[in-house]
Amino acid sequence: MTQATDAGRARARELILEFGWNATAYQLLNPGIALWFSGEGDAVVGYMTHRRTRVVGGAPVCAPARLAAVAAEFAEDAHATGDDVCYFGAGDRLEAVYAHRPDWSRVLLGAQPIWNPLHWATAIGRRRSLRGQFNRARNKGVAVTEWPPVKAENDPSLRGCLAEWLASRNLPPLHFMVEPETLGQLHDRRVFVAAIGDAVVGFTVLSPVPGRNGWLVEQIVRGSNAPNGTAELLIDSSMRAIADSGATYATLGLSPLSQRAGIMPPPQPMWLRFLLRWLRLHGSRFYNFIGLDSFKSKFNPESWEPIYGIAEGQRFPASALYAIAGVFSDGAPLRLVMQSVLRAAATEATAFLQRIIRRGATRSWTQLHERRA
Repeated sequence: MTQATDAGRARARELILEFGWNATAYQLLNPGIALWFSGEGDAVVGYMTHRRTRVVGGAPVCAPARLAAVAAEFAEDAHATGDDVCYFGAGDRLEAVYAHRPDWSRVLLGAQPIWNPLHWATAIGRRRSLRGQFNRARNKGVAVTEWPPVKAENDPSLRGCLAEWLASRNLPPLHFMVEPETLGQLHDRRVFVAAIGDAVVGFTVLSPVPGRNGWLVEQIVRGSNAPNGTAELLIDSSMRAIADSGATYATLGLSPLSQRAGIMPPPQPMWLRFLLRWLRLHGSRFYNFIGLDSFKSKFNPESWEPIYGIAEGQRFPASALYAIAGVFSDGAPLRLVMQSVLRAAATEATAFLQRIIRRGATRSWTQLHERRA
């Protein structure tokens, strides 16, 4: 049964706060995500539909012993309406349910870094460069404080910072599990704000992972005037704060295409292997996969968890990949690709012109110096 009512969202929140184990569990409450409840009312699945495929965020939220049964019930409900099922962002628990099912296929999407916040100071203590980043931000006057949700919700300075950050991205704003519009419904989230005096220069939003006594760093936002080291200082401050509250699990979320989990990927069709290889080699023009992975790794994670896509079919179907792109792009994957190409081209053209201008300025300065000599 699917509900989009306030009562349905309230019930989903209750289940997430009781059973939410996937790092993305709380994000099922984001705008636009449909909520399906099991017949017994003890489980919730958050999904969006594109081209007759229900794309599920993470995994069903329920007691561990009920996971396989709830997943089967959800698939049966989808088939009754002519839909297929695809999971995006599944962790080890759901992967184990489908690992030996010949009628389902899996793809390794990447990995997410894991820390025990109680060990955070030791983890970053090994990196002198990180301490340098923290000091750069502090020396510029950056201070990080936690804002209560009632203050942070729809605050104009945070919204202005978010708008600047979105405008700087090569990709247009995405939705589904990377929804940028979280400031209107913070509820159980925690918000840490970086400011210079009264001027907000960045913030981070953390969402709870109750089933693991932890938190997901859901957003790290930098304004156009944020000094170097602001993002690092935000992460450090939030990690220390959740450690003080007794949290024992934290993650910065999925690094797409990351191979740091150190496992052998499941068998994949040739077209998918080629696509993933191409994205690793050339995808940085549209999204800096390697840079994001390196940024997360520099905080010395204690481990990396593999993250999967799981879909119906002996081979991972192209239709599932297209559906995933559809829900992230608000139903327009081709438009997303074209906008990404145009933004990437504009960025490269600007960088090229800046190099030409710098070379010209350097040449003029050299010629002027030679004349004076």
